[in-house]
Amino acid sequence: MLPLKVTRIDPFRLKIEQRSPMLTHGIVYANHAIEEAMDGLDCMQQVANVACLPGIVGPSIAMPDIHWGYGFPIGGVAAFDCDEGIISPGGVGYDINCGIRCIKTNLVMKEIRSRIPGLIAALFNNVPAGVGVKNKAFTVGKKEFFKVLTKGAAWVVNNGLGDEDDLEAHEESGTFKGADPDMVSMRAVERGLPQLGTLGSGNHFVEIDYVEEVFDKVIAQRFGLFPDQAVVMVHTGSRGLGHQVCDDYVHSMMKTDLPGGIELQDRQLVCAPFSSRQGRSYMCAMAAAANFAFANRELITMFIRQTFERVFGSSYEHLGMKLLYDCCHNIAKKESMARHGDNIEVCVHRKGATRALPPGDSRLPERFRDTGQPVIVPGDMGRASYILAGSDKAKMTFYSACHGAGRLLSRNQAKKISKGRSIIEEFCREDIHVMAASRATLNEEIPDAYKDVTDVVDTIAGVGIARSIARLRPVAIIKG
Repeated sequence: MLPLKVTRIDPFRLKIEQRSPMLTHGIVYANHAIEEAMDGLDCMQQVANVACLPGIVGPSIAMPDIHWGYGFPIGGVAAFDCDEGIISPGGVGYDINCGIRCIKTNLVMKEIRSRIPGLIAALFNNVPAGVGVKNKAFTVGKKEFFKVLTKGAAWVVNNGLGDEDDLEAHEESGTFKGADPDMVSMRAVERGLPQLGTLGSGNHFVEIDYVEEVFDKVIAQRFGLFPDQAVVMVHTGSRGLGHQVCDDYVHSMMKTDLPGGIELQDRQLVCAPFSSRQGRSYMCAMAAAANFAFANRELITMFIRQTFERVFGSSYEHLGMKLLYDCCHNIAKKESMARHGDNIEVCVHRKGATRALPPGDSRLPERFRDTGQPVIVPGDMGRASYILAGSDKAKMTFYSACHGAGRLLSRNQAKKISKGRSIIEEFCREDIHVMAASRATLNEEIPDAYKDVTDVVDTIAGVGIARSIARLRPVAIIKG
């Protein structure tokens, strides 16, 4: 292991000094509360290990929701030169395009408070959730499934199952270009086919929240947010298909020799040159898995809208159920970045990190051009979530921000401290309704297992990467 020397730059950033064989330094965004919460130096070591990978541009970065991950830390951001650098499945993660979306409504809490028990039960019945769960009510054939992998959320909309207006509220309009289903193994396809339109388990959820506080009235109004408003959040990804894609390419890249005889500091950092045939194949397969995830969340949104329509006896349009934004968390993208006065092409890995484009960025649709990109930051089940907006200072992180609270305890540790507790009763005392396919999932996902998301957001806002727009509070949660 590399000996680490960590110094504090300012109240919001730590620096991991460059030491051989590191090719650059590391930057960890963490205020003092986040620093104290870190579990030893394991995740910091992973930041340093990433700094050793060939072709890295700028520092190896970690967001304040950093915790240990496969190869790269979760919360890790790193950019690599497209000519001399690499692509690493561990820098994207096993749940490719795991992401979060926020669906607005024009309902306020006093209108839905009494209906929450029936509403959450109906949602639990209509959104398939749980370990390995299959969607028996919605199936597509293999030929059509390949179109899903190519077109993403656009496939859902084009088939009359989603709102066309939703597409503009997605990163890349809900379709990652360059996807090639032929680069996805048949095992991955077999795993994904029955899971389209399913939530899964672990930290995935459907959640009803209300806007507890607005910090920036002007941008909140542009986003369509107002105090006491009911909103719905969906957090899930590419399910078994994405997991299999990552697993397939991790194993194939283990046989790849890196240029210059560079040795990996951790075999979980297996990678291939970005410009190589293997690197291009992974990017095509990753894009296909990302498109599955976009389609998956868009289908779940359809189920949610249908449920609200039945419960409230009104169309989802009348209920104001418009998509605010859909944020990707686990992705690698080719992007143009200014570097020493020149624009260069880099492959930006965001693993447990959200893109955060600033106002005026041409990649944003017109509706967000003067506000910056919405950044949705979910917290744990019992505390709060935040809506942020990207700012110009995000260029220091390759236009990236945090993606959540970040784990504080491992799943096994969470199980131990939750033993003998009635988690559902604890939530009831907080007036939060919870339904879960598995008691084990609830035990793993207790609020104690996570950092306080307010500390995470305070770090991001404090350093200026993004601006706080609104805080949300949970009232009803579905877990797998």
